[in-house]
Amino acid sequence: MIKRFLDYVEIRTKITSLFAFLMSLGLLLYKEQEISIINTLVFFCSMFLLDLATTAINNYIDTKAGDQKLPFNRRTALHIIYILLLIGALLGLYLAWKNGLVVLAVGAVCFLCGIFYTYGPVPISRQPLGELLSGIFYGLFIPFLMFYINTPEGTFITYSISLKEINLSVKIMPVLAVLLFAVIPFCCTANIMLANNICDVEKDIKVKRHTLPYYIGRRSLDLFGFLYYACYLSVIVMSIVKILSPLCLISLLTIYPVGKNIKAFRDKQSKSETFILSIKNYIIIMGSLTVLIFISTLLP
Repeated sequence: MIKRFLDYVEIRTKITSLFAFLMSLGLLLYKEQEISIINTLVFFCSMFLLDLATTAINNYIDTKAGDQKLPFNRRTALHIIYILLLIGALLGLYLAWKNGLVVLAVGAVCFLCGIFYTYGPVPISRQPLGELLSGIFYGLFIPFLMFYINTPEGTFITYSISLKEINLSVKIMPVLAVLLFAVIPFCCTANIMLANNICDVEKDIKVKRHTLPYYIGRRSLDLFGFLYYACYLSVIVMSIVKILSPLCLISLLTIYPVGKNIKAFRDKQSKSETFILSIKNYIIIMGSLTVLIFISTLLP
């Protein structure tokens, strides 16, 4: 039963949310920010359950008209989706109740996009938006919410709402710091989606799924390499402006294996042979940087 459930939600693919969470947690510790254990645990559970639900919805919809079979009968599979969504949503509402409307707004966007990624008349997965949105949700929103719920009120955004007006104030420098930090999980996550779509572009065209590679053609391979190199540029800039410890510059050494994987993928785009390189690059870049950030917390 457990094995079938883990297959249904594709637990092996959840590194994108897990690494983004751990990397953000490491930076909070490095900055000696007091961490709310309850907020952080509730956020992790809500984030993880909604991630599982999104994958379950994807598998449920994709197998509806195909020859593939689900690990459960369709009624049970649908009930699992409802349970995951319900618990994840309730935890998210609790977090919003404790932390305000910003968390509610961002959480609601994530919740709706998770549902409509493969569901609805025009699913997101059939549009050239998959790379952008996966990068935003996993690469930007997870770090932002982690920082927002663990920093003093007003650190990033202040607002007031009345019957007459709505006032919103954004603190530019803290938000820019989050955006710069998010470059790495954004690019690495987007590249997993991009590699998947590049490998499937011919098959997708046959079923009228027009993803980003359909529109930009061979330039998608240039984009694939560029996004990885943008990660290294971000590490350099963050080390210079003291967002990260100079120790994190050691992660630049990973440019050699990552570069080899980029070249191998440019030479051949195959779902069964070279798609895995995008996941390897994700683990190499995100894993090395996450470890170095945690080591930085131990240094004076």
